[in-house]
Amino acid sequence: MAQGQPILVLPEGAFRTTGRDAQRSNIMAAKAVAEAVRTTLGPRGMDKMMVDDLGDITITNDGTTIVEEMNVEHPAAKMVVEVAKTQDKEVGDGTTTAVVLTGELLSKSESLLDMGIHSTLIARGYRMAAEKAQEILKSIGQTVTLSDTKLLEEIAVTAMTGKGAESAKEHLAKQCVKAIRQIAEEKNGKVTVDLDNVKVEKKQGASAHESEMISGIIIDKERVHSGMPKTVEGAKIALLDAAIEVKDTETDAEISITSPDQLQAFVEQEEKMLKDMVDAVASTGANVLFCQKGIDDLAQHYLSKAGVFAVRRVKKSDMDKLAKATGGKVVSSIKEFEKSDLGSAKLVEEKKISGDEMIFVSGCKNPKAVSFLVRGGTEHVVDEIDRAITDALGGVAAAVEVGAIVSGGGAPEIEVAQKLRAFADSVGGREQLAVNAFADALEIIPRTLAESAGMDAIDTLVKLRAKHETSQNFGVLVDEAKIADMWGKGIVEPLKIKTQAVQCASEAAEMILRIDDVISASGKSRMPPMPPGGMDEMGGMM
Repeated sequence: MAQGQPILVLPEGAFRTTGRDAQRSNIMAAKAVAEAVRTTLGPRGMDKMMVDDLGDITITNDGTTIVEEMNVEHPAAKMVVEVAKTQDKEVGDGTTTAVVLTGELLSKSESLLDMGIHSTLIARGYRMAAEKAQEILKSIGQTVTLSDTKLLEEIAVTAMTGKGAESAKEHLAKQCVKAIRQIAEEKNGKVTVDLDNVKVEKKQGASAHESEMISGIIIDKERVHSGMPKTVEGAKIALLDAAIEVKDTETDAEISITSPDQLQAFVEQEEKMLKDMVDAVASTGANVLFCQKGIDDLAQHYLSKAGVFAVRRVKKSDMDKLAKATGGKVVSSIKEFEKSDLGSAKLVEEKKISGDEMIFVSGCKNPKAVSFLVRGGTEHVVDEIDRAITDALGGVAAAVEVGAIVSGGGAPEIEVAQKLRAFADSVGGREQLAVNAFADALEIIPRTLAESAGMDAIDTLVKLRAKHETSQNFGVLVDEAKIADMWGKGIVEPLKIKTQAVQCASEAAEMILRIDDVISASGKSRMPPMPPGGMDEMGGMM
């Protein structure tokens, strides 16, 4: 080989950014995503209008929805989107907090990198700080149980404040708490809540105040025959995972018919089979039938004659929820149907909601699955109320599962930051600077709340730090633009929101910090260093 000839390792067209440039590019991308959602934080958080490729509009201040709709391409920015998704999956609320904290941790790390501190030292310091922060958060948490209705309602109100459901938040908070208390299950002293057991149906029209929780299930279907009763009181409900139709034979068979009498007998036999199927259902005493598969037209007629309210092609997920709500069993064979398999409900009725027929199975005795009917003026309003309710349900569920809550309004962040600074003094070496940087980063939450309330951010932080020398519950009361005791004002949040946000944000920040080489394969979108203008100048990256 000739001396000085370059050795090609990467394919032609591959792009590589190394060292400080790679770190700066990644940090800038992550900060740009965090900055995009930062203004949505808190009761006076602003909304974002997202327009996709097809021109569909989403108006929201929900962190997860925003970062998902942004359609980011930069790999470091995608990691921040993952933070939001994880927070949403684990807790259901606090996504904006997690994303903003990730961005601020990376922002603080930038100044440490400029001071010449190695990124692995910063990552180690952040890890130590995150572990200590978890300890501090658990020590300041207050106990909450399923019977603390008032506290749980305050959690739901806090989760909905600043979102589209603001006008009806007290009414909706009561409904959310009622739903969680209904579906929560206690085993060995531990409470578990499966949010899949809350079914949300959205219908535009009416106002948010008319949104309601049903002690049962709403099915977006209509009865199969107009001759069936529209309302059934004292419903005995059959749940069937089998078709009420004459099956085709599985083997190829040819039936030779030589006379009209034989054809007549053949048709009558089919009719008898359908009649027998309907009789098998009706003989159990069932007056309502939900069928996961099809119901033959003639069978519909027989069911109507028997006075049975029937619905066909019900989704499997709805069948499972109906079983949990009514106490019935989903049966796969009509022959095996027994009276003990029936579920019950006070009322099954078909109602017209904003032009569409829907079936309400309500008044279930002790339903382990419930439904929410969400109403609002327009489609976009309904969607945002739905997101607010989802956040509130997630918040209440997280509170009862962990059994601990903390004050809101940035109070826990200030408290943790104060104690982390004291902890930093006991940490030797350069990691001490990273622990202090972590403490400073946490204060982005109260700082953002203060800014959105029109308060002086620095003055507010100074006052809060002074107050936290004696009380751990002081935070930013955004609505009145002052600092106040959050606990006294009923502004509380689940502890899990804070612990999960700290964990997700610190892990993502550590991972991004440790990257010093970005290699893009040939043909993939190239990622040059982030321009100083951040999001505005990112061009095709986002």
